[in-house]
Amino acid sequence: MTTQGAWASGRDTNHEVIREGPSPEPETDAGHEAGEINAQARITFTVTRGGGGTGALKSSTPWEPPACYYAPTHTPEEMARHWRDFYANTNRDIWADDMRESFDASHEEQYGEEGKFPDYNRELQGEGMFWTRVINREHPDRQGQMACAARTFWVEFTDSPPPGPGVVDSTLLAELAWERTRVPDTEVSLNPADGPQKVNLPTWIWLDNTAFEPVSIRAELDGYGLWAETTATPARLTLDPGTTDATTHPTSGICEPSDGSIGTAWAPGAGGTPPCGITYTRATTNSTTYPLSAALTWQVTWSDSLGNTGTLPDGEFATALDIPVEEVQTIVR
Repeated sequence: MTTQGAWASGRDTNHEVIREGPSPEPETDAGHEAGEINAQARITFTVTRGGGGTGALKSSTPWEPPACYYAPTHTPEEMARHWRDFYANTNRDIWADDMRESFDASHEEQYGEEGKFPDYNRELQGEGMFWTRVINREHPDRQGQMACAARTFWVEFTDSPPPGPGVVDSTLLAELAWERTRVPDTEVSLNPADGPQKVNLPTWIWLDNTAFEPVSIRAELDGYGLWAETTATPARLTLDPGTTDATTHPTSGICEPSDGSIGTAWAPGAGGTPPCGITYTRATTNSTTYPLSAALTWQVTWSDSLGNTGTLPDGEFATALDIPVEEVQTIVR
């Protein structure tokens, strides 16, 4: 198994090992709440099976991975450095007096000598981490990104995360692993393989066996021993010929797996209707093509370090092919 690390947040095309964590110099997200931590989660994503692809799954349902959540983001020393840098580099003179006084009082209540986390819990360095809001900046739901209120809490490495909406647990880890699953391109083979397809001559279609392999991703909270692993398994291939002047085989256009493969490779002498394929009934004209879509559906299951199991929505990854179709010319004597 390859072990390669990288700082990351949101979607990432690194399909080996992805470590989310605070950037070396935590920043301030001035576009939101003054002094708010621009946090990245301490979650390690590891490919444990398959992999090698770059295709991100698209959910086959309206479900989406979380747009925001709460996760471990800072050690005590990192939290202290964040606030030291904030006070050193922020021009607070432009703030109204009451705003500045309120902000300082709130900070003292959190991290002062008598605060909730005295001196940023430096005495507990190595024993736990601060958990804060993490925003998936690549998520399409902009409103959902802000659904988690700014919040900071402390969790010992020996404790379980406190239950609550958006707090990372094994189910949410599985959802994040789903989001980072990368699958190979849906490479299908055709026969006839070279040149245009023929009107009324069935086109045999089958899936490249190298793509018909499960892909597993493990998401683990650094230091807590809590992990969830998802496994995406190819389930069926859906064909859309790109024109109404065609018939799919089977009629539904959905090719189910059989004997460990999807579709049957054409062999010399094979005839009749293919188990997976298309028959075009009209030729393309003027150098045009039909946009054939071959969408592979991946079923996703998960298990975790606590012995729990479950399922997540299917994911899809489609490939489009430009298909020219011509009439077969014959001579009648």
